[in-house]
Amino acid sequence: MKRLRPTLLALALAVTATAPAYELPSLGDSSSSIVSLDQEHRLGRAWLSMLRGQVQQLSDPLLKDYVERSVYKLAETSQLNERRLEFIILASPQLNAFAAPGGIIGVNGGLLLHAQTEAEYASVMAHELAHLSQRHFARGVEAQKRIQVPMMAAMLAGVVAAAAGAGDVGLAAITASQAAAIQEQQRFSRQNEQEADRIGLHNLARAGYDPRAMPNMFERLLRQYRYDRMPPEFLMTHPLTESRISDTRSRAEQLATRSASTGKQDSLSYQLLRSRLQLTFEDTAGTALKRFRAEVAQDPSSEPARYGLALALIRGHQLDEASTILDTLAKAAPDNLFYLLAQVDLDISRAQLERASARLQAALQKTPASFPLLAARADLLARQQRYAEAEQQLEQLLKQRPNDPDLWYDLAEVRGQVNNIIGLHQARAEFFARVGDYPQAIEQLGHAKNRASNNFPLAARINARQLELVNEEQAIKDMMQ
Repeated sequence: MKRLRPTLLALALAVTATAPAYELPSLGDSSSSIVSLDQEHRLGRAWLSMLRGQVQQLSDPLLKDYVERSVYKLAETSQLNERRLEFIILASPQLNAFAAPGGIIGVNGGLLLHAQTEAEYASVMAHELAHLSQRHFARGVEAQKRIQVPMMAAMLAGVVAAAAGAGDVGLAAITASQAAAIQEQQRFSRQNEQEADRIGLHNLARAGYDPRAMPNMFERLLRQYRYDRMPPEFLMTHPLTESRISDTRSRAEQLATRSASTGKQDSLSYQLLRSRLQLTFEDTAGTALKRFRAEVAQDPSSEPARYGLALALIRGHQLDEASTILDTLAKAAPDNLFYLLAQVDLDISRAQLERASARLQAALQKTPASFPLLAARADLLARQQRYAEAEQQLEQLLKQRPNDPDLWYDLAEVRGQVNNIIGLHQARAEFFARVGDYPQAIEQLGHAKNRASNNFPLAARINARQLELVNEEQAIKDMMQ
């Protein structure tokens, strides 16, 4: 799949409006009458499914778990009442994050590479949650009056078309849908950005982070990219000015002064995740090895550097050296999930699958609900050709994460291995539905229904689900008209 073109995504998410108060607009206000919460939710989910089908994503369970947990923690101290959030993590090293209507949170992997501390990363996410809590999308529609939901949906569809490689077709859709509103949009955008800064700062402090991380992040970004011809996506969708940074700095200092304790700046988990992502975006194992060896040479006590080196060594099949490093790290922190899963990867690379299984089982006795551990167990069971158990594990995970397309894809694979052909088609259908390919999803359920013709209750359930998807597809088409 092709990566999303940054400026096009920026256009889709830049619909903004003035909002002087920090409270949410009530359900009876004019913005809710134009775009209701339910419309935002449905539009956001439709947009997300289309986006998932067109861009490369990161499927690492450790990364997913961290992003989701960190955002939900921030949401607890936010003004966001509607917390049905969905996440997408783009496989891009560029710095960007975005919030789309209906509780969609998007993060580029590059955000974690550029945000030097957990507090800096959290400041960006708090800012995005503020856009959601203040319903800037709906209020932008209200402010412009001329734009209705179908036009906004068409604009989002144009973004996805361009991302898919439709080129001029997608650009034409965006241009047509924005022509009547773009000047008005620009007039309101700075006010919305300032509001998101102020609310985000307040919620960042309430979540226990140092609020000064936000202006620190902004200042470093502005210095770093001031003379670049093409700024990062984040600066294109969130324009920075000296006055905006100054205002953010002043407010952050006031919040920090009032606080009884120094806010959190960083965590080991965040830095370990950054090392993991650095390896993801390196072109070759050799390049990654050079990077992490240099970091370890500079600071031999750095756990993130040693962890990154161990991962690079596994990738480069230098397993004995990787084992020595990981044994030392795990001995000092036996419950660290990053080190344990790296040891599991090492065991798999050595074809020591039973040893890997024993590690996972011991860890799951301590934290039986851990998504990264359960995902690793499902993967290991499939590697051991214990497909029925892998199928059961994935089905249990999907009860908690029914909208995760990666899990549906994996479930289809293991169902094929146990010759559960009806279940294979059902899982494929759910995967296609979550990446916006409704024709394929409906076709897969048709295959499943044909095979279940002798089992009336099962065939009826499949038929009901097929009708649901037909209705979902039609609802999306109606929104686009």
